[in-house]
Formats: sequence, C-alpha cells, structure tokens
Amino acid sequence: MSERLAIRNELDPAAPLVIGERAPLFVARTTRGERKLADYSGRWLVLFSHPADFTPVCTSEFVAFSRAFDAFAALGCDLLGMSVDSLSSHIAWTRSIEDRFGVRVPFPIAEDPSMAIARAYGMLHPGAADSSTVRATFVIDPEGIVRAITWYPMSVGRSVAEILRLVEALQTAHGGDVSTPEGWRKGDPVIDASPLSADDVASHEPSADAPDWYYRLKRL
Repeated sequence: MSERLAIRNELDPAAPLVIGERAPLFVARTTRGERKLADYSGRWLVLFSHPADFTPVCTSEFVAFSRAFDAFAALGCDLLGMSVDSLSSHIAWTRSIEDRFGVRVPFPIAEDPSMAIARAYGMLHPGAADSSTVRATFVIDPEGIVRAITWYPMSVGRSVAEILRLVEALQTAHGGDVSTPEGWRKGDPVIDASPLSADDVASHEPSADAPDWYYRLKRL
C-alpha cells in the first residue's frame, strides 16, 4: 500500500472520495503486470470495481468494456478494473471470458485482497467484511483529479456506453468555458458560459439556440 493511500486511510477511513479531490495513489498487481496510479499521469483513466469474478452481471460489464476498449483509447482514456479477488482468479476469469464469449479483455484487472484501495477510494465502510456491495466507477483526469463518480448495486449492471459518453463530455467541458446539456453526444451543441454582467443580460436577443440569457447553445 502506498504512503499516501495509507495516510488517507489513517486520517479518515470512512470518508468517501469526492469529485474534485486528488485520487489516492496506489500500487497493485494486475493481469498485465504491476500498475500504479502514476502510470496514468497525462491520460484519462476509468477505474472501476466489481463485486466478484465469475459473476453474471460483472461478466456482462467486462465483455462490454472490452468491446469498447478501442473507443476509450481513441479518447486517450485507459481502463483499469479491480476487485478483492486474487490475481489468479482474475486470470482464470479472463480466460473463461475469452473461451466462452470470444472476447479478449485487453485492459488490466487489479487485485485488492486487503481492500486497501477500495477503502481509500471510499468504496467500503471500514467495518465491511467483504466487497459484495462494491460496483463503483471513478473517472480520473490527466492531472489525477477525480472528475466523476458513479455507484451501482450488485443487481444492476453499468452502462458502458454512458461511461464512454461521460468521459467525452468531461473532456469537452474540461476547460470550463462550456458545459454539456442532458444526453449530450459528440457533435451536439454545447452550452456557452452565461454572461457575467447586467448589460450582457439586457442586450440578449432570444433565438432558437439561446431562448434566454442563461441558456445559450453553440457548436464547437
């Protein structure tokens, strides 16, 4: 366990990670060698946990993530799966997915048997005995800042298409000059920054793309 991860656990092990906070550092064994958060510096990262290997909902998610791997890579975004299962279990599961579903899992899956990473990221209550309730997703930007967090129960699988859309929307709004409206997809209009003065508001001329001063669409 890294020094910074250990410090976070010691200071407040129950505190959930929040959007805008720096992601806790970690080092872990994975199906593709050792990985640490620093390896992803300068790139976007989707870090996602799953309750257990060889479970149907998790399998459906990993098949979908694997099929979308190239689409994430095109956005400069890496994928890193994680659970408390052992490295040998991860390897056996990915081989089963390839054998039974014809899908190779191209991204690493980290083991977290001590639940140190899960606790550092606020996925588990400090008194939890296992990770059976964990299905969390963290989108981390190239500077190591958490930009989005989602939580799902054991019985409901995540939408990989929505996570891909979320990453693209976060990248589009990353500079802070624009926001993205509901359901935004690449090529759709974005929301322009609102005027900052009363004169700007008073001079606004309503239009189809800008019905009022606080809602102004534009195309990039």
